[in-house]
Amino acid sequence: MVLSEITLGTSARATGRIFIGLVVLLVQWSFFAPAPAEAQWALMRTDADQAVRIGIRHIYNLEFDSATAEFQKVTTAYPQHPVGYFLDAMVDWWAIYTNQRDKSLDERYLHKIDRIITLCDSILGNNPNDIVGLFFKGGIIGFRGRYYVTRDNWLKAALDGKTAFDIVQRCQQLAPGNRDVMLGTGLYHYFVEALPERYPAAKPFVAMLPQGDKQMGLAELRLASQQARYAATEAKVVLLQVYFGLEKNYGEALNVAQDLHTNYPRNPVFKAYLARSYTYLGNYEKMEEIWRDVLTNCMDKRRGYDNIIAREAMYYIGYSLKQRGKYDLALQYFYKCDEFCRKLDPKPSSWMCLLNNHIGNIYDAQGKRDLALKQYQKVLSWDDVFETHRYARQFMQRPYGQ
Repeated sequence: MVLSEITLGTSARATGRIFIGLVVLLVQWSFFAPAPAEAQWALMRTDADQAVRIGIRHIYNLEFDSATAEFQKVTTAYPQHPVGYFLDAMVDWWAIYTNQRDKSLDERYLHKIDRIITLCDSILGNNPNDIVGLFFKGGIIGFRGRYYVTRDNWLKAALDGKTAFDIVQRCQQLAPGNRDVMLGTGLYHYFVEALPERYPAAKPFVAMLPQGDKQMGLAELRLASQQARYAATEAKVVLLQVYFGLEKNYGEALNVAQDLHTNYPRNPVFKAYLARSYTYLGNYEKMEEIWRDVLTNCMDKRRGYDNIIAREAMYYIGYSLKQRGKYDLALQYFYKCDEFCRKLDPKPSSWMCLLNNHIGNIYDAQGKRDLALKQYQKVLSWDDVFETHRYARQFMQRPYGQ
């Protein structure tokens, strides 16, 4: 029993949240791709263009101070252009995204967003169809919506998603058909079709939107990952999430994860996906090696390596050891993972339910049937996730391994 990345339920409330999150993500990534004819970048000289490229690389490698320094060059050279301020806000976004339980940057991030919106409104006050003002206003509102999703503020996320989506349509009307927006169109075409397939209860929500095409969407995403001027890395991030979480194509996910991890070795998100891909491909030795490195980085308190990713690492190392029959060592990691669960979650989490079934399995394999039964009974006393109740009942009827 390995834990999938996609874990949302299919209740009406959950489906509504999925839909809102989808709209926000579509808008966000649509704007992160270059706008039609790259009009929003056209005013910048080569030096600013280079600073943007270097700064974006620093963001993905979680080198936030270096990224900020590059974007300050842009804002100094172009104080009335939103691009430098927009990308500087993305520094805070990735800091929040990689450590979502830390809310210390929230106020500063929202203040930066307000400043960008004010600047864009000033531009649009002179010309309501100014592509620069529209692009960056819609983009930053989309990112704010993404932030509200992480904070479970679904009403504000929905409002921002709707506002930004309206601006997307205006941009497309002003400059239709440009290939540089394939990151956004690829996301739209893929998810509008994929979402109701994965979550049937989402069909009434998606029915309100224009029709999608998954294969076209994947093709557009791949093309964006190869040809987008500024957003190639973001397109790869999307492809990684799609391949791993929705397509279940772990071979392709591994290829993209290796690419991202090679280029941005300090980013724990890419490292974790690399380890997960090896897990689902059954390469336990390689995945254990990577997860152990993750734990080392957590102990060294490297940026982005927190207790949440440490818990995941301990779970999968324990899982790998169990699969290879190293039961005593596996128990040590499962016990420690259980300890982290109790600190991190107010009630038994998915991780806790899964790992306690594994502990019961190990007790069965060691001939400690009475201890195994206690573990399965414990799991049955908690909420059922990932069919853990079915597995617990199965093992209560027939010991693991028999």
